[in-house]
Order: sequence, then structure tokens, then C-alpha cells
Amino acid sequence: MAVVEALLQFSSSGTLLAALLVFLVLYVLSSNSKSHKEGKDPPGPKPLPVLGNLLTLDLERPFDTLCELSKTYGNVFQVFLGPSKVVVLTGYKTVKEALVNRAEEFGDRYIQPSFQLLGKKNHGILSANGESWKEMRRFALTNLRDFGMGKRGCEDKIIEEIQYLKKEFKKFQGKAFDTTRPVNYAVSNIISSIVYGSRFEYTDPRFTAMVDRANENVRLSGSVSMRLYNIFPWLGPFMNIKKVIITNALKNRESITQLISELLETLNPQDSRGFVDSFLIRKQSDEKSNKKDSHFHHENLLRSVVNLFVAGTDTTGTTLRWGLMIMAKYPHIQDRVQEEIDRVIGGRQPMVDDRKNLPYTDAVIHEVQRLANIVPMNLPHMTSCDVNFNGYFIKKGTTVIPLLTSVLRDESVWEKPHSFYPEHFLDEKGQFVKKDAFMPFSAGRRICLGESLARMELFLFFTSLLQIFRFSPPPGVSGDELDLKGIVGITLNPSPHKLCAVQRS
Repeated sequence: MAVVEALLQFSSSGTLLAALLVFLVLYVLSSNSKSHKEGKDPPGPKPLPVLGNLLTLDLERPFDTLCELSKTYGNVFQVFLGPSKVVVLTGYKTVKEALVNRAEEFGDRYIQPSFQLLGKKNHGILSANGESWKEMRRFALTNLRDFGMGKRGCEDKIIEEIQYLKKEFKKFQGKAFDTTRPVNYAVSNIISSIVYGSRFEYTDPRFTAMVDRANENVRLSGSVSMRLYNIFPWLGPFMNIKKVIITNALKNRESITQLISELLETLNPQDSRGFVDSFLIRKQSDEKSNKKDSHFHHENLLRSVVNLFVAGTDTTGTTLRWGLMIMAKYPHIQDRVQEEIDRVIGGRQPMVDDRKNLPYTDAVIHEVQRLANIVPMNLPHMTSCDVNFNGYFIKKGTTVIPLLTSVLRDESVWEKPHSFYPEHFLDEKGQFVKKDAFMPFSAGRRICLGESLARMELFLFFTSLLQIFRFSPPPGVSGDELDLKGIVGITLNPSPHKLCAVQRS
């Protein structure tokens, strides 16, 4: 019913009904004109004309419905989102086979209409394919490493930022507050220092507005309305949410353009301060040599910066907030983490090298990532060629959803897949153990390029905050009332809540 209610919101004087009738005719015509199939289609529920399987899916939490459907149709099945066929892959073995062992065939990105709202196609890193994507991803990865990702230089930046975040938490003097903005500002400053070469004050209105708008867009882009827009783009003129997303994106684009212009004015080719400087230097070099078909142009710079800024803020910030909330929900686990930190580190600043001596804390962080499951649907992939996979034929250009939630909660891998259980990552001696099915960053060609940075940030922020503060629900609120279901956007955020951060003696 959620689909019907959402569609009715957009109806106006019979316009929607007329459009649906047109789509019905087109559907029937296209169905009758299908050519001979080249192989067996994956199984799946029978679709309705125009709507496909939308009435079967819970569009607020489609990943839950897809997991249920896999119990009926297996680990490779198809659903129709409107008239478009989507192949869903579930379970660790199936997803790994596709993304890792068949990386080239399943490695393209399906670029949704919501990623094209500004009319720019195939630019940047997240929503691009072909040579441009390869060039931008390779350049971004090289420069992120050059500017400290996963190295001591980056560790120093994170530790510096931790001091600012501690001060923000201390301002609340143990009273309940929403951790969203201070955590997001702190995490965003890490990627900002790599991209722009400097951090921002939490009181800088341009910076805070950029972060807030980016996070609002991540939330709105995963709403039911925008899911419907991705299926039926003709709904766009009826959608206020689309207008908000475009306004936010244009304002952030303007702010980023201004920041790039400021860096360009003081650019020194012999002293690159960050990713933007390196890109501008390469762009000038290509222009000077009259290089044809260069991918180092303004639009790729803008989109790459937006991708790095949004991805580098939302995912890590969201995971860290899940971690703090889970500690407040399970105080006995918080006790064990703090006991281990006190025993191994004492009062000095935690360092990345401490991770190997903090197995329980490391297991807790990994379990937060697993259970928080912040990108349950993954970003959609697309087949780069015709594929025969697990006995089924998947045509070139087919949208594919490698369902990460089905990997992180695979009942054949995890002892207690739906519970918070740090022992998933501990052996019988209490030592940390890796799990191949731990895929919060996805896998294969499209694996998150900032994985090593995110891992470093999560460890340092989490241990440093737990070392200093005791986290608990507000007075009168029990841990049971802290909801682990989350709010669905492109990422899965904790439900709105407040925490008390009381300084430990």
C-alpha cells in the first residue's frame, strides 16, 4: 500500500492515470516484441504490468523484502521495479563470486536518475563507467594515499581532530545531546584536510551548511519518493523532495566551486596541498600539452570532490554514531571495552598500532559495522556484458543489486546474525579473527576506495571517545528504547536519539 499511497501523492487531474495507461500500452508492446531468450532467466515473483513487483516490496525497507524473497527464489533471482528488470544477488558466496571472482562482468555502475539530477552524466567516481571512471578512481586512490590515507600523516590529522570533537562533547557537561552534527563535522574535516589541504572550524557557516546539506541529500535520496522517481522519472515534476535535493546540490556545488577557485589563486605546482591541487596541476599540464580527450576537466573535478566529500563524511560518521549508541544500549559491552582500553593504553592518546593489543575493542568496532549494515542495498551494479551466472543468463546492461545486508547477516556464516555479538570476531582465546564475509565496504572493482581511511578513523575516534566518556541514554530513557532498526536513506542511519557523554574520572 505504501507504493499506492506514494503514487497518489503525485496525481493531479488525471495526469497520473493517463501516464499509467501509456506505460501499460508500452509494456504490452515491448513484451510482445521480445526476441528469443539466450538462456534461462533467474526465477522471481510474477510482475504486474507497469508496476512490476512494486506491490510485493516494502519500499521503505526494500532490502528486508528482498532477503525474504531469496528464501523462496534462491540466491540469484529477479524482480521488476516498474518495467525494469533487476537481478538480486544474496548471501556471501554468491555476492563474492560476482563482485570478486567475476569482477569485470559485474563491475559497471547503474547510474540512477537521481544521480543525474544536475544533468551531468558519467563524471566523478561513484556514478561513472568506462575510461573516465577508471582514470578518476585511479587518480583519487593514488592521491588519497599520497596525502596520508592509511599512513602516519593521516593518523596525526585524525588525532588532532579528535581533540576538537572532545571539546564539543564536553560543552554539554554530561547532559543529553544529539551527536549527529559534531560527529559529522569532525569526520568531514578529515576528508576535507585531504581534499582541500586544510580543516574547517565547526562554526564556519559555509562548512557546516555544506555538511548539513550533503547529509540531508543522502537521507532524502533513499526515501520512498525518490525510489519511485528512480523507477518512474516522469514523476519528477510532482515531487517536492526532488526540488530540495537539487537545491542542496546546487548550493554545495557553488560552495565547492568557490573553494576550488580560492585554491587555484594560490596554486603552487611544486607544493600540492591536497587532492584539488593535484587535480588542478594535472589539468593545467594536460591543457598545456594540448592533450586530447583528457578526463581532467572541471566537471570531473567537481563531481569527484562531491563524491569524496559526501562518501567520506556520511558513511564513517553514521557508523561512529551507531557505535556510540550501541555502547549506550549495551553498557556491559561498554564496560569491557573501557576496561581493555584502560588496561592497555591507560591515559595516553590511542594510536593505530594499539589495535593489535585491543582485540575485544576491535571486535566491537567490526560488529558495529556488521550489524549497523549502513549500506544494505549496496549501490546498484550493472553487467558489462552478457553473463552466464550460476546457471542463469543475465543480459548486458542489466541492473544488479549485490545485497550487502544478506552478506553481513548470512545465517550460514554468522552465529547470531541479527544480534550484537562481538564474539563473531573473536576466537576461543579471545584474539581477533578476520571474517571473509565482513563486507561493509562492498568488494571487487567498486569497493570503497576510502576503506583504509575509514578503518583508521573508526578505530581512533571510537577508542579515544570511549577512553574519555561514558555514554548512556538520557535520564528516564532505558537502553531498550534505543532503536536498532534505523532510518533508511541511501545509508541506514540510527533513529533520532540523544546520548549523555559523561567524563570518566
